Amino acid sequence: MTEPTVTDINRLAAEMLHEVLRRTHLSAAPELATVVAEEARTIGADGLVLYVVDYEQAMLTPVPGPDRRDPVPVMGTVAGRAFGSGAIVDVEGDGGRGRRLWLPLLDGTDRLGTMEIVFGERSEPLPAALVAVCERYAHMAATLMAAKSLYSDHFELLRRRRPMTTASELLWTLVPPRVLASDDFVLAAMLEPCYDIGGDAYDYAINDGGRLHLAVFDAMGHGLAAAGVAAFALSVYRHSRRRGEGLAATYASIDAAVFDQYPSSRFVTAVIAELDVGSGHLRWISAGHPPPLLLRAGRIVKTLAATPAPPLGMRLADAPPVEQDESLQPGDMVLLYTDGLTEARRPGGELFTVERLGEFVERQASNGLPAPETLRGLRHAIIEEREGALRDDATALLVEWRRGTERTILPETV
Repeated sequence: MTEPTVTDINRLAAEMLHEVLRRTHLSAAPELATVVAEEARTIGADGLVLYVVDYEQAMLTPVPGPDRRDPVPVMGTVAGRAFGSGAIVDVEGDGGRGRRLWLPLLDGTDRLGTMEIVFGERSEPLPAALVAVCERYAHMAATLMAAKSLYSDHFELLRRRRPMTTASELLWTLVPPRVLASDDFVLAAMLEPCYDIGGDAYDYAINDGGRLHLAVFDAMGHGLAAAGVAAFALSVYRHSRRRGEGLAATYASIDAAVFDQYPSSRFVTAVIAELDVGSGHLRWISAGHPPPLLLRAGRIVKTLAATPAPPLGMRLADAPPVEQDESLQPGDMVLLYTDGLTEARRPGGELFTVERLGEFVERQASNGLPAPETLRGLRHAIIEEREGALRDDATALLVEWRRGTERTILPETV
């Protein structure tokens, strides 16, 4: 077989992408996997399967299409390696015949799952130009999946391995994706138990001037009532942020709004922060919430304590909240979390504790794992390996500033 030139590969790739865009313009979400698989034949692929990761980030479920596959665990599999590391993996096909390419499905930097492409007639690793085309095809497929999900439950239902509570439906609809990265930082989020969230939420936004806004909320109680308060506080937070209000003014707005809506019956603890991603200058205020942790060189160097203001919704503050600040150094990591993490019970009955949480993050950091894998490992340790049993919602935001992992989140061919 004559090896196609780079010019040939690029021409075929252009034809493939053109046809996918034409065919998906008016198509429904359930048709996407079939269209993507059929058009991949243009570049010589003999099969293609899309996989979406479940809410627990433990299983990759195949999207129905021309080729049938079984779900694949993330842990200990080639597919899971592509998902977890962001790497493109080129391996032999079944029985040593052909090549099988595994690629992460990334909507921007958020990890949706993986793509499997089979080239049955090839015996050697694929040429770099063809791998690059496949990587961009995977990115396009992920973008189309995200876009189609706005109008369909197709991909959403594939992500679920058991029923979700009404409270969880509400909060997952509101929170942003669990991964965000840019040239200067990587951010990852965790929200557990993912099918039965009661009152935790997180939010972030990267805006003009390189300002990264961060917030973690923990509403009193559990269930739909607590989720409603958390959702309300998150909405007021976004409203204040988009009006350009500073941290203290944002605190006052949420405090007043929650009190007016739920007088004397509900409150929310929170950490609200802003990071200048250009300089590493971090500012934050605490509303009766556990202080963030600062890691430097893979070790916890301090808790980012602040003079706590009263929880939001109590209208007890007699002065503006105290704003704290810290100058981050390249490689620093900041962990915002709710007390459900540190109050998880270990098998012997003792608390998971802040110290245990810090030790775990330190261990992951020393292994060079990026923020998304650190939090996925934390979830696995607490829930799957039973190092701690959750008694409450457990939420975390982990931000790495200029640690270098921002360059490993995306495949090397990008």
